[in-house]
Amino acid sequence: MAEEIIRTLSVRGLRYRYRVLTQPVPRTEPVVVLGGALQGIHGWPQMDDHLGPLASVVTADLPGMGEADPLPAGADDDLLREAVSGIIDDLGAPKVNLFGFSYGTSIAFGCARHHPGRIARLVLGGVPSHIGDGQRDEWRRAVDRLAADDMAGLAALAAAALMCQDPERPVHRRELAQRYVRRSFLHALAHSPHAARSLLRPLEHRPDFSGGLSGVPALVFAGEHDTVTSPERQRAFAATIEGSRFVTIGESDHWVVLERPDDVADLVARFFTDRPLDAAPGLAALPHQPVRGARPVPRA
Repeated sequence: MAEEIIRTLSVRGLRYRYRVLTQPVPRTEPVVVLGGALQGIHGWPQMDDHLGPLASVVTADLPGMGEADPLPAGADDDLLREAVSGIIDDLGAPKVNLFGFSYGTSIAFGCARHHPGRIARLVLGGVPSHIGDGQRDEWRRAVDRLAADDMAGLAALAAAALMCQDPERPVHRRELAQRYVRRSFLHALAHSPHAARSLLRPLEHRPDFSGGLSGVPALVFAGEHDTVTSPERQRAFAATIEGSRFVTIGESDHWVVLERPDDVADLVARFFTDRPLDAAPGLAALPHQPVRGARPVPRA
């Protein structure tokens, strides 16, 4: 029977914690899950369901998330990469499978670039590899509602900025997903000491997806109607990872992990156990052929 263990670590004097759902007879290396800024240690039940029978599943409250210590002003991704390395060290695993989504993709990609020998396989979803000035302005308008103490307005604007609003593009469970995202923002703002700081971070910090990557089997996926960074731009980012594959998941946007949670988890489980992806449910586009030569993507 799987056992749940929660351990507390520290990096640069900051406390953080991780949870591991152990699998006594794993079929693949442990899976470390790094999600969005508001998706912490208990935010991935679908991964437990689909990956738990195959591997130990690790989730975390990194600094700036959940019950961890807050990130200091000006903190960069190096600190968060060090925190992830601390988890891998504490697990005692020679290698791990690494899954990053949205905010977590820059941390996961950086870990793979800096320590490729420790990453068995890499999956990145909803990669915000290109954020334009117009999108940053839209996010700034949402965050400005903090000063007015208008949390409902902030939640509505933030959800609109992250989700596809075009009625001509079908999104699975669109209204339900949008209501859930708005409620999630409101709950985080009321209960999390990190929420406000997390909302400001995208205005102060541009993640680095440049430099390319080789030596790590990788899959990049996007919701087919992602409006944060288009699937075309995410495909271009995937082309900087040598030998990578790219897929889109149908009737979904940037919040594909909420709109199609089981399809995402099934896709990830297939890749981490070296099974064919073509039969994965929900795909809008089949994997492209592996890229033979990675090319760096310019830093935004």
